[in-house]
Amino acid sequence: MTMRRSAGRSEARTALMLAAVVWAGAALAAGEPKLPDPKAFRDWMAACDNVKGCAALSLPAEAADPIAYLRLERPAGPTGAARLVLRLRGEWKSPPRALQLQLDGAPFPAAGKALPVTVEDDLATLAFSPEDTAALIEAARKATSLSVAAAGIKASVSLAGSVASMLWIDEQQGRLGTPSALIRKGNGAAVPPAPEAPLVVARPAPPILDMKLGKVQAARLRADLKKRKPDACEDDAAEGDEAWALGEKRMLVALACSRGAYNVSSSFFLMPENEPAKAKPMRFPDGDGDDGNELTNASFDPRTGHLSFFAKGRGIGDCGVSGGYAWTGTSFARTELSMMGECRGIGPDDWFTLYRSRAK
Repeated sequence: MTMRRSAGRSEARTALMLAAVVWAGAALAAGEPKLPDPKAFRDWMAACDNVKGCAALSLPAEAADPIAYLRLERPAGPTGAARLVLRLRGEWKSPPRALQLQLDGAPFPAAGKALPVTVEDDLATLAFSPEDTAALIEAARKATSLSVAAAGIKASVSLAGSVASMLWIDEQQGRLGTPSALIRKGNGAAVPPAPEAPLVVARPAPPILDMKLGKVQAARLRADLKKRKPDACEDDAAEGDEAWALGEKRMLVALACSRGAYNVSSSFFLMPENEPAKAKPMRFPDGDGDDGNELTNASFDPRTGHLSFFAKGRGIGDCGVSGGYAWTGTSFARTELSMMGECRGIGPDDWFTLYRSRAK
């Protein structure tokens, strides 16, 4: 899936890079299944993770102001309850404390009462009660849009595709024809239990390497790589190089190979201490590049053994790919992966989770 937005040449290149990170370059370490693409349903999208937790999301119109969208999330299993929230993002002098809603011009809920919201910075959140969630899902079968209003604020959420996205979630979770289905209810068999998230145990990498020593190790590797692959890394990105001790005289070295306005791409290597000629690319399940060892805006914490990355589709960070890994003592195992392929003002907390684990 590519990032969709109005883009210049450099942004389009970033979009293609991000698509490659997840869908082309990402399959994947041996034994790890390919992660499924999010599905598009007119103005909605839906996705499920590796333990069948699913989410559906309405896409705000491009250049919408303020930005409003619905997000439904549901864990797998018989007891997994649907949670529906409305997000409203905008610039306001006085943030809203409650919202008036209408479905195709008719008050929602039916009594027409304003529903309270919580506000953090420029984001207002309305968490629907289970009763209102069920009522809105039922109304979405016929309604076409949800209107949102507060003092000086008006927004709209399209419901086109909402029923199809929730029906798809029912199918993925084995709920079709059962009492717990969102859309196609019935008296069918019990819902399958939720798969257990894989356990990933991170291995801390003490002692923490002195920054100057780390720079020396990285500089040695960069110099050696320059001889073997002159065009592998941009020279003017070297100030972003880092290195960490992994124990047993092994080093994790990150060479900053390209730098843009809001993305820094680094190539990671496993290197014996002071032996750059023996360095090997550190392959990641979702890594980019010919060797699968490139990550964007990556950060490693040797105290916990966790490494994270956040590849932005554009500067405000409303689309892209983010994820994490844990150092196991021999390699990096994936711990989480989220993405948003549409640049519509949706913050990272609401992106689609495609992989989760019980990371320690």
